Amino acid sequence: MGAPSRALITEAAADLLRRLADRHGPLMFHQSGGCCDGSSPMCYPAGDFIVGDRDVLLAVLDVADGVPVWISGPQFDAWKHTQLVIDVVPGRGGGFSLESPEGMRFLSRGRAFTAEENGALAEQPALTGAQYEAGARPESAGTHVVADAVDACALPAARPAGLHG
Repeated sequence: MGAPSRALITEAAADLLRRLADRHGPLMFHQSGGCCDGSSPMCYPAGDFIVGDRDVLLAVLDVADGVPVWISGPQFDAWKHTQLVIDVVPGRGGGFSLESPEGMRFLSRGRAFTAEENGALAEQPALTGAQYEAGARPESAGTHVVADAVDACALPAARPAGLHG
């Protein structure tokens, strides 16, 4: 078994990303670590967000000529056992993220990797910003687009009527 992709995107989010790329050109994501914009995948024109030497490349999404998904090194250490699934929901996005004026916002969902997947990922370390700047590129992991978030990670079920918690 090959290593799974560390990041995926739903078809709805990919559609919005394609529209944004048509308008703004090449794009990138950086998974925000909190503070002002919560913990959201922030979408920027490529190069508008400076990737740090210790930032980690989760994947290059096969959408709109390739969209890299970055996360800070310390945040990656906390999330390295989780597959990031970028979805989109109605609402106002982060103030600096390109989808903000669209009435939609990108949202991070996730699923814990299995022990087997973690083993495969350990054999294929993620690239840092410094390695990427030096010319290293990740291996292709096939498509990163899933039809819906539930296809990649289980969504909480509605609580049956009469149960209180």
